[in-house]
Order: sequence, then structure tokens, then C-alpha cells
Amino acid sequence: MSDVDLTDEQYEKHREAGEILAQVREEVQDRVEVGASHLEVAEWAEGRIRELGGEPAFPVNISIDEEAAHATPGADDDDTFGEEMVNLDIGVHVDGWLADSAVTVDLSGNPDLVEASADALEAALDVVAAGVETGEIGRVVEDTIDGYGYNPVVNLTGHGLGHWEQHTEPNIPNRAVSQSTELQAGDVVAIEPFATDGSGKVSEGSEEEIYALEREASIRNRQARQALDQITDEFRTLPFAIRWLDVSRASMALRRLKRQDIVHGYPVLKEDDGCLVSQKEHTVIVTEDGCEVTTR
Repeated sequence: MSDVDLTDEQYEKHREAGEILAQVREEVQDRVEVGASHLEVAEWAEGRIRELGGEPAFPVNISIDEEAAHATPGADDDDTFGEEMVNLDIGVHVDGWLADSAVTVDLSGNPDLVEASADALEAALDVVAAGVETGEIGRVVEDTIDGYGYNPVVNLTGHGLGHWEQHTEPNIPNRAVSQSTELQAGDVVAIEPFATDGSGKVSEGSEEEIYALEREASIRNRQARQALDQITDEFRTLPFAIRWLDVSRASMALRRLKRQDIVHGYPVLKEDDGCLVSQKEHTVIVTEDGCEVTTR
């Protein structure tokens, strides 16, 4: 998207979402401690977003150790934090205008790995401006993480943020690439370096707690129809958690919708070698001579 596509009011909603997210991200980190409940932390953050006037743009992701993305607790989850690396990825929207940010809370005793992704993000933000190629951002991310002796996760990328769309063009790679996109003033993008002490690739696991609408359709099953009505009314095209649905047998209803390609799932993504992953992410509005970080 470019600066001619959005109004001042719409950019203000991006900023408002970013301000809410920044506050929740800072507050929730204090709740991540050994023995604390994953589900209670996720639900506290999602509730806090609503208290501050926003809505979750996707379920709070709580990714542990080798998990990189798409992990969120289920309704009956009784997992608690141990001496682990914890990535918190949080999204907020105001009337469908989004902010996306992530931070790693290290309970595992690996501060250098956390610092690698955090420094990579700061280095990337230093080069963002209109006219800069996304591949150049990827090169800076890769070089920074390499400097710590770790690898970037190369098959995960940053992304644009659209209206009711969590992932749009352009993709922001976490490594140098020869073919990329030139940023334009007014683009709203999320930049999210991932660093690992493994090989730097992730694959889909079997767990799936997050879904999103693929297409609208009619369906006869009552529970599935009730679930679809709630999805289209409340979440539209944004990702949602099974635990957010107010229907009985929600998992079964979603399986029916998935079989008919009405929704699609987001399997948990895990580092291929089972090694640790850290993450840091901010949302920015690209300007002619730099960028405005909305989630600082």
C-alpha cells in the first residue's frame, strides 16, 4: 500500500492500535514467570487489549523454545512456564487497522540469542525508508544475527498490514535476497527478525489452535453454521482461536468448516532442529526519510 491509499484517520487508527499494543506488550511481560499459566497470560493480554479500546488482531501467540509462531493455548490448556525461551507475539486492531509486535521473554538463560533478534530489528529499522529494497532489510537482519553466531529463520518473514488483513505484501525477508520490493512512503509493515541456534528453518507441527476465514459459504450443520456466523461477524478475515468461539463442540465445528475449505488452520511452526528461537517485532509506517514505529 502507498500513502495515497490511506486517509489521515486510517493512519491514526494504525497508531492507536500500536499505542495499545505497546502498553499491553510491556505489561504482560511481567506475568511471564516460571509456574505461570499460558492460558491465563494469553487471556489477560487479550482482555487488556479490549480494556484499552482495541481488539485482538489475532490470538496472543505464546511460542516456547523451538516454537516460532502460531502457538496459542487451548481452552483447557494447563501448561505453565518453565525455564524456557518464551516468544510473545501480539496483534491489535482498531476498526480493522492493525498493529503487530513481538518480544522474547527469556526464562532459559540465553540472553545473547534474545539480543540477536532485538539488535537485528533495531538495525533493520535504521535502514527502513521509502525507496529501500526489502532485500536490503533482509541483508541487515542476516548480517546482525550472523554477527552473534546464530542463524536467522529464513522461511519466516515480516509483512505488510492491510485493513482486516494480517499478512499482505510486501514480504520483509530475514536474509539477503536478490529479488525484492521497493518500499513506498505510507507503507505499513511489520518487521520481525527470528534468530535461532539451529539451522534456520521451520516446519509445520501437528498442533492447530488458530484458524481464519477462507471464504463464506452455506453449511447445514448447526454448530458449524453458528461458528461461521460468529467468525464472519466478529473476526472477518483475521485469525481467531478455537477458545474464542461461543459454540458447543467448537473443535468439531471447525473441522467441518476446514473440510469444506471455509476456514484454514495455522499449524504451530517449529525449528527443524528442535533448537531455540527468539523473536522481536515492530510495526512501522514508512516515511520518505525513515519510518515511524507505531508499537514502540
